[in-house]
Amino acid sequence: AALRREFGDDLIVMADTCLDEFTDHGHCGVLTEDRYGQTIVDNDATLPLYAAMAVAQAEAGAHVVSPSGMMDGQIRVIREALDAAGFQDVAILAYSSKYAGAFYGPFREAVGSTLKGDRKTYQQDPRNARESLLEVELDIEEGADMVMVKPAMPYLDVLRQVADFSSVPVAAYQVSGEYSMISAAAEKGWIDREPAILDSLTGIRRAGADVILTYWATEAARLLRG
Repeated sequence: AALRREFGDDLIVMADTCLDEFTDHGHCGVLTEDRYGQTIVDNDATLPLYAAMAVAQAEAGAHVVSPSGMMDGQIRVIREALDAAGFQDVAILAYSSKYAGAFYGPFREAVGSTLKGDRKTYQQDPRNARESLLEVELDIEEGADMVMVKPAMPYLDVLRQVADFSSVPVAAYQVSGEYSMISAAAEKGWIDREPAILDSLTGIRRAGADVILTYWATEAARLLRG
């Protein structure tokens, strides 16, 4: 709300729509037990909470809500809730192809993540491209205005495939592990920092991304302006 008051419509305000910031277990939804006694995320019990959060974010002034929890059906539920609340003009950036990979560590450490276990039961298997393509297709059918591949660099092949068939803009998220590798190598003098930043972003763009989410956003903008 403060950002929207400060910038109005001059800056696009995007909000992460997920529960992991607010749960003591660090997972993206409500927990339950399956029939084998294993703790899992309850997909269907989580959806109404995502819908309520998206509406709250729209009321606060978000132009775009970004459901990142990888719950099945989340885009449809959020779209219906936004429309019912009169926010037909609020867009949805769907985290459609989000992999349970190894590149999130620096972020989780920085924010003091309380995650217990892993997210392999609801995020994508890094070895499986076909399932991600299906997830993207379903999100578009449910009303996503943009779709995302995350992380970016280890999944450029998936990004290319998504960009080739998507009927909506495609985003890619250059996550903390990608950022940290280049930053650490540059600090040690192993690579030239600024050209490496631009090389990494150019590769993501070349693979088909219309939008890139990166920790270097403001620095890269300055570099690209010369």
